[in-house]
Amino acid sequence: MRLAGIDIGTLTCRLLIAQVTPEGQVKALDADRRIVRLGEGVDQDKCLNARAMAQVVETIREWQKRIETHDVRGAIAVATSAVREAQNREEFLARVKNETGLEIEVIDGKEEARRTLLGIQYGLPQDVSDWLGLDIGGGSTEFILSRQGALADVVSVDLGVVRLTERVLKTDPPNLGEIDEAKRLILNHTREAVRSWENVAGVALVGTAGTITTLAAMAQSLTTYQPERVHNYSLDLETVLGIEKDLIGRPKAARVGMPGLEAGREDVIVAGTLILRCIMEDLGFDRCLVSEYGLREGMLIDLARRMAHHP
Repeated sequence: MRLAGIDIGTLTCRLLIAQVTPEGQVKALDADRRIVRLGEGVDQDKCLNARAMAQVVETIREWQKRIETHDVRGAIAVATSAVREAQNREEFLARVKNETGLEIEVIDGKEEARRTLLGIQYGLPQDVSDWLGLDIGGGSTEFILSRQGALADVVSVDLGVVRLTERVLKTDPPNLGEIDEAKRLILNHTREAVRSWENVAGVALVGTAGTITTLAAMAQSLTTYQPERVHNYSLDLETVLGIEKDLIGRPKAARVGMPGLEAGREDVIVAGTLILRCIMEDLGFDRCLVSEYGLREGMLIDLARRMAHHP
């Protein structure tokens, strides 16, 4: 069935229109992404700001025109960390409904992880059966443990690239004290997340979402983003450390135009790189398999399954 999905994140909004089967096959027909920074300031102020809300509404309007041209059978929009934490979230949801007619489903961290697993699973090589999925978002990070293709456990922690940047990495470029404080926060959250799990040695680390796909593009010095070169790319720890050193040595303005670095991520990519590096070191992973598939694909697979059961 032909479906459309909109993922409204803390940093980025994503669109996917695709042919989807309940078995998990996804064939993209149209896709887009916009860095809108809906969650900017939410960690401190607990409210979505008017500028960001207006930008999301305008983005949804544009995308609805594209969705209409594909004659979809069903559509879904989900919102994650920033919206679920904002005190004025009902104002935002009502505004979107009134101005676009779209009803947004606000999902918690565990539901976000469950649907992300469906998307990652679809894109994995056949020889990867046991894996730990890592979804570094703007406001939260999800850990998704899968064994033999089945969900074993999910944990969501309130630490993402926007949140970490706003809390700690305030100097441009960050100073050593800020870097040390960021590492401490990341490790505290990571160890809390997985402390009840059995040893994760032997599973593959699979990373999804914008930070990790951007690092894969930077590792290959891609001047234009090429999904086929990013998907299933093996990003090793040594490369991550090299990119981190390069980024920390530059102010935000000097990061603009770096090959592979998506425009608009210049200020938050340091936080994302630190999160990935610290998690890899702490859990003993020397490489991360990069997945182009994640929540966008997973939410459409989930919708297809629900529609198949309840036509």
